[in-house]
Amino acid sequence: MLTESAFLDYLRYERNYSDKTIVSYSSDICQFREFIQEEVEVADWASVNSQIVRSWIVSLMDKGYTATSVNRKLSSLRSLYKFLLRRNELEVDPLRKIVGPKNKKILPSFLKEGEMNDLLDKTDFGKGFVACRDRLIIEMFYATGIRLSELIGLNDMDVDIPGCLLKVTGKRNKQRLIPFGDELKGSILTYKGIKTEEMQRLSGAFFVRLNGEPLYSGLVYNIVKRNLSKVVTLKKRSPHVLRHTFATSMLNNEAELEAVKELLGHSSLSATEIYTHTTFEELKKVYKQAHPRS
Repeated sequence: MLTESAFLDYLRYERNYSDKTIVSYSSDICQFREFIQEEVEVADWASVNSQIVRSWIVSLMDKGYTATSVNRKLSSLRSLYKFLLRRNELEVDPLRKIVGPKNKKILPSFLKEGEMNDLLDKTDFGKGFVACRDRLIIEMFYATGIRLSELIGLNDMDVDIPGCLLKVTGKRNKQRLIPFGDELKGSILTYKGIKTEEMQRLSGAFFVRLNGEPLYSGLVYNIVKRNLSKVVTLKKRSPHVLRHTFATSMLNNEAELEAVKELLGHSSLSATEIYTHTTFEELKKVYKQAHPRS
């Protein structure tokens, strides 16, 4: 179809979309074109109505497409019809009142309190600088809820040991202070002592490799994944799982939602509220296990 080609040229030359994005749009539109021509026998874009679009949505869901995939395809189709309206090639947008399927909310993975206790209190991390550093990384994620990028970005001056405070730089360079307790303070002091003794050259970064250079994200990810594998069989075993564990533990122990929001560095409560669903799911599990008539 000539219209389809003109639309893709518009995306490429006027909107400056990448080749990969244009291929996705083209694939979605081609799939819809085949549907209207073969399934409902409609020959042109102007003859499409909202009922045809709804039928397409149902056919995609029947084929096993997720809500996320269907909504992405609808987004491509919406862009096409907006383009056609601007060119006066049709008068009514058939997607004007179309609502896509709701995406399922995926609850964040987290470790239970007992699993974290086993990891920090019963797991043998070994001896020496690397073992001490790796254990502190796990403990700091769990005790403060900081992001991977925030942990890597910590400098020595950002760790106020007497005041038990971390100064972290989060998204959009927004800084915040995170308090920590005596247990983490003791681990930090132990790490700092070994670091001072063994490092001949220091970069100013708080967490470093054996050569004194800062850590990188892949290394920290592997440290966390390797150690979480010792106590859990979760599919996800990433630094973010420990951030989820921090938030869930705080709420399970009656922390205020607003306080957890500030500690995590979320810009709005909606991002933090997902953990209330997590804790409720945990309550349901406890209920089913404990109540005799559940």
